[in-house]
Amino acid sequence: MALAVTADGERDILGLWAGDGGEGAKFWLHVLTEIKNRGVSDVLMLVCDGLKGLPQAVEQTWPQTIVQTCVVHLLRASFRYAARQHWDAIAKALKLVYTAPTEAAALEWFIEFAETWGGRYPAIVKLWEDSWAEFVPFLGFDTEIRRVICSTNAIESVNARIRRAVKARGHFPNEQAALKCVYMAIMSLDPTGKGRKRWITRWKSALNAFAVTFEGRLTPTTR
Repeated sequence: MALAVTADGERDILGLWAGDGGEGAKFWLHVLTEIKNRGVSDVLMLVCDGLKGLPQAVEQTWPQTIVQTCVVHLLRASFRYAARQHWDAIAKALKLVYTAPTEAAALEWFIEFAETWGGRYPAIVKLWEDSWAEFVPFLGFDTEIRRVICSTNAIESVNARIRRAVKARGHFPNEQAALKCVYMAIMSLDPTGKGRKRWITRWKSALNAFAVTFEGRLTPTTR
C-alpha cells in the first residue's frame, strides 16, 4: 500500500498491490512507475521500513526524492536482537542517536552506543550501520519535518484496520476477493472526515518547513 500526503496536507492511498513477500527492485519499479504515470510527477521524501530494492526503484523513478527509513521500525528491529531487560537502556541510548541535532552528532552517539552494546548485541550495531544511509536524511531537517517523516505510523494504523477486516473474513477464494475486502476496509476508515481535518491542521507547521527546505517544488492548492 502506498499512502501519500499532498502539498495541501491531504492523505490519500494511491494504490494497493498484492505481493508474495519476496518483492524486489523490479516489483517496486513497476509500482512506482504506475504511480508516476497516473500523475505523481514529484515526491519530496519517501518513508519506508527497509524494503529491499525500493531505494533503487525510487532513484530511477524520481531522482530527486529522498528515501528515509522509518525510525520506529528500526527501533523495533533492534529490540528483536536484545533481551527484554535491556530494552529500556538500549532505547535510551538510541534516542540520543535519532534525536541528535546533526548527522555528525548522531554518529558520535552511535559510536558510543556501539562501544557499549556492540560486544553483547553486534546484530543491532550492524542493523544500524546497514541502514545508516537511509536513516540520516531527516536529521538535516527542521523538527516539524522530523515529526512527520520519522515513521510510517500513518500506514501502520491503516494496516491494523485491514488486518481486523481480513481476520474477520478468514478466507478468500482468490486475490481479487482479498483486495476487495481491503478496499472496503480502507473506505470505512474516516466516514465523517473529522480525522482528515485534524491531520490537515497539524500539517500546517510541517508544510511551512517543507516549503522552505524544498523551495520551488511545492505547489499547494489555494483554498
